[in-house]
Amino acid sequence: MCKLNKKTISLMFSGALLMLLLIWGSYQGIHYTSKTEFCLSCHSMSIPAKEYQESVHFKNASGVRAECKDCHIPPGIIPTLVRKTQAVGELYYQWVSPSIDTPEKFEAKRAELAHKEWSRMAANNSAACKSCHSYQAMDHGKQSAAAAQQMTTAAGKDSQCIDCHKGIAHRKPDISSGFRDDFNKLQQQAQQLPESHELFTLSDKKITAAVNGEAGKAQLMPATKVTVLAHQDQQVQIEITGWRESSGRGRVITQYPGKRVFSAVLDDSLLPAVKVLSQQEDPVSHQQWEQISVTAWTSQEGFSANLQPVWQYAESMLKSTCSSCHSTPPTTQYNANGWIAGLKAMSTYYRLSKQEESTLLKYLQTHASDTKE
Repeated sequence: MCKLNKKTISLMFSGALLMLLLIWGSYQGIHYTSKTEFCLSCHSMSIPAKEYQESVHFKNASGVRAECKDCHIPPGIIPTLVRKTQAVGELYYQWVSPSIDTPEKFEAKRAELAHKEWSRMAANNSAACKSCHSYQAMDHGKQSAAAAQQMTTAAGKDSQCIDCHKGIAHRKPDISSGFRDDFNKLQQQAQQLPESHELFTLSDKKITAAVNGEAGKAQLMPATKVTVLAHQDQQVQIEITGWRESSGRGRVITQYPGKRVFSAVLDDSLLPAVKVLSQQEDPVSHQQWEQISVTAWTSQEGFSANLQPVWQYAESMLKSTCSSCHSTPPTTQYNANGWIAGLKAMSTYYRLSKQEESTLLKYLQTHASDTKE
């Protein structure tokens, strides 16, 4: 057996020492670049830094702070190295071609950045979140009844935290411009009355008993089908067909018997024009319902000859509104009446106008579990 000479031993020792230095240096580099102070030291991070410092993850009653790495670097050696490698590419946009170095640029890319981060978290099943928050460690007795129910369901599915929890440390992006642009286009197209016998409303519309009559409380709801009867002085006479309860004042017209999918609301001036077409008993509530028709006048703008563009707009609104917090629920999650309470329960988490909310509700109800064809 040949003996190692001093030169060989020296090279082996130097190589081992160099390897240790590289390992130690890499560890120190990863450790240093994972500190919150380092993450927030870049000028481009001034806006997310301020949002983070005002969040419950930065300062809270328990005194436990979630640092930047706790959310943005998944646990484990390999996932950490992968994320750090990805971050090297992001330095290009910091030093060579700045893309978020001003408030205007940051706001323009906020939605893109948020979706990238949400996708990254979803891909590893919210591993970073779950390194601190464990389903098994949750005390449901210290949670509200609603939270306990939601978390129990989520634990059973091992759901991703990001499905329900967005905007915790940073402000959620406003992703409403897409569906609002769609509605503006629909409105522009609806300035002229379509040449069709059957039309659909884009939004709420006032209706009167006489042409150019004084508007009262009567109105059509969004996505309501009407039949055109006559035209006069930029007004159009329409016929509305629907259902109303046999008992009561008979002002509310619904699209289906027994379901609160509203088509129109009448006032005293229109009630005499109501014609009863048939009667039917609701098998669930055993209430008597009347199928009716009524004629009214309204302005000729705000109609579409096709309902599909209205539903496309509503579907875009649903996806944009829901995806800011969680995955988009199927329209069949509730029945038509159940969607009223279902949407109301989420009303504190989205920012929709009354008009937008009314259209969204109509879309959900007409595609619900008991109405979808």
